[in-house]
Parts: sequence; structure tokens; C-alpha cells
Amino acid sequence: MRRIRTIAAVALASVGLTVALAATTSTPAVAGPGAVTWSDDFTGAAGAPPDANKWRYDVGGGGWGNNELQYYTSSTRNAVLDGNGNLVITARRENPGGYGCWYGNCQYTSARLLTAGTFSQAYGRFEARIKIPRGQGLWPAFWMLGSDIATNPWPSNGEIDIMENVGYEPSTVHGTLHGPGYSGANGLGGATSLPGGQALADAFHTYTVDWAPDSITWYLDGVAYSRKTPADAGSNRWVFDHPFFMIMNVAVGGNWPGSPDGSTVFPQQMVVDYVRVQAWDSGSGTGGPIVGYGNKCVDVAGANTANGTPIQLWTCNGTAAQRWTWNADGSVRALGKCLDVTGGSTANGTRVQLYDCNGTGAQRWVFSSAGDIVNPQSNRCLDATGVSSADGTPLQIWDCTGGANQKWRR
Repeated sequence: MRRIRTIAAVALASVGLTVALAATTSTPAVAGPGAVTWSDDFTGAAGAPPDANKWRYDVGGGGWGNNELQYYTSSTRNAVLDGNGNLVITARRENPGGYGCWYGNCQYTSARLLTAGTFSQAYGRFEARIKIPRGQGLWPAFWMLGSDIATNPWPSNGEIDIMENVGYEPSTVHGTLHGPGYSGANGLGGATSLPGGQALADAFHTYTVDWAPDSITWYLDGVAYSRKTPADAGSNRWVFDHPFFMIMNVAVGGNWPGSPDGSTVFPQQMVVDYVRVQAWDSGSGTGGPIVGYGNKCVDVAGANTANGTPIQLWTCNGTAAQRWTWNADGSVRALGKCLDVTGGSTANGTRVQLYDCNGTGAQRWVFSSAGDIVNPQSNRCLDATGVSSADGTPLQIWDCTGGANQKWRR
């Protein structure tokens, strides 16, 4: 996206345009996404704010590097659940809080939600089903930033724009990459347009990227329209190799869309049906993630293959330390070794480790239809210690309680 955010008081900026392609290709989406690692279906009572365990807010009216006109708030006037399974982000022509913007008294309010600090992931499928707003000067977007932005300023941290639209192109969606040497007007991107002059704002559409280590592919309604690889960056560094967090917002005005005019009707709404993330699966038979409490993954600490390495919860990142295969002998394997109950113990609180595969009962596991991972030898469940989802939380066996910290998906 041709705008940037501030984290930890690091001010950054970007400007420019994306070069559009003519139309979607006829190639359907052919991807091998893995397990769902994070999702929000926006279920909740009408008038409730979005889930604070999943979403945070950017707040302010400094222009966001693009001379945007809105003040982003954390108010339910600008971001709220509608009671029908949707999140509604509303841009309004108003300033009830007397907010100051870079140009003086703010004329507009809107919202910008992000998962920085709650969820980030490297690689996978990132998708949202959205009905965008319409009108000159409107700029809705669904995008991602490298989660190391506070210590590795934009564009070196990387940016993946999954969906952007500017109001004067009602039929067109843009998808773009920004990195060192290919940011702003020089971003690597493509675009596609609906046929027959249909406006994207007329209906819900799905906006998707499949992000693999060697490529990023964009889709509109399941049809691929652009694909970029490290070769497209030329001699510049490909920075899409570490976790990113997601952002959704509706900007008003700015260098790219221009300002609203007499034809622009307010308020305008971006209605989001769902946001969903899946792990990356190479299809190589190397396994997939096990996702549990807090949408964190079962992880071999430090990707260390030594016997006795602790097994922990960690932010899902698509690495080999989080790819587990389920085998006919009941073993669960990663990095060439087995998920093992330390010392073959059956006691509550026994930690789980990586160990040479040996066929013992300490290395047999059953994945139940209820989402439990049970060690039959002890008749106890794989458990996130202390009901914590913090990175580094050790895993143990414990009496099966049905608690959220014992529920897993793969």
C-alpha cells in the first residue's frame, strides 16, 4: 500500500502508484494451504467492538505518509460488529472529538485495525471476504507489514498489499509488494478489473494471497491475477522471509486516490465477512502445523534437533520446526525425530520433548475428533502449560479437561 504506519515512534512514509494489468487470468487458484492458523468470523452482538484479543488500532491524523485526510479512531462509530457476522469499518465526514490533523481541523474519521502484537506469520494463505466502499477519495485496503518494523524500518521490513482500491477505479483491485529498492511508485505489483464495468463495491469478493518462500500470488475470487518471485526484485533483496502482521483500513484522500469531491457520499462502509490465515504447505510430504491455544503452533525450540529439546508454543512461521507428520505407528515427527513424553512418565506436568524415534508408548499419540491430542500410555492430553499462549510456553501432558489450552487443529 502506498502508505505506512508508525510503531514504537518510528515514523515512516511511502508514496506512489501500482502499474495495473489488464484483467484476471483464466488460471484458477491452485494452492496447497495447510491448517487454519488464525481466523475471525466477527461473530458477536451488534454494536460490539472487534475482538481485542485479535485486533488493535492505529490512531491519529498525521497523514500516514500519504497526506491522507482522515483521523483514525478506536471508536465503535468507525469499527464495529453488526450482529450478522460482519465487521464494519465506517469512514465518516465528521469530527465529533475535535481531532487535529496534519492540515488543521480533521474533516473525516475512519478506522485502521491491525494484528501487530496479537498475530503474525511467515508464509501461508491470507484471505478476506470484503464488500468495499465506493466513491472518489476512498481508499480501502487489506495488507501486511513485516513484524520487525520497529527495528527494521520500512521498506526493509517488507509490505504485502493483498487488496487496495481507489475510488476513481471502481472495478479494479491492486496487489503490490514493497521492499528495499522497490517501494512506493516502484513497488512490484499487478491489478485486475471486473468485467463489464462492475464495481467491486456492489458485492462481496474474496481477496487472497498465497505466500510461499519462492513466490507470492494474488487472487480475486479464487482466480490468480499476479505472481511475483525473487527474480522480480532483480538485484534488490527479497524480504518476504519472516513473519508479517495484517492490517485493514479505509483511508480518505491522500496522494493516490485524491480528495473526496461533490460526488462522494458519506458515510461509507467496508464490510468484512471473515479474515482467515492458513499455514504454508509445500505439498512435499514434509508435514504441516499443529495449531493450538492463541493460534500458536507446536514448535521445536530453536529448531534444535538434539534429544531433549523442549516442545513449545510459538508464533506460526511455516518453518520445518513446526511441520509435523502423523505416522501409522502413532508417532508425530518433526526434524527427523519424535514428539516424546520425557522419561516415559505418565504424571501430570511431564514436559514434552523431541527425541529419537523408538516406538515406545511415550511417543504414541491420538488426535481425537474433539481436537485433543492424547497420549494413550498416560491417558493424558497435550497441554499448553499454565493456560498460556505466550511464545515459548512449554507443552506438557495433563489430565484431559476439555480446556482451550488442550485443543488443537491440523
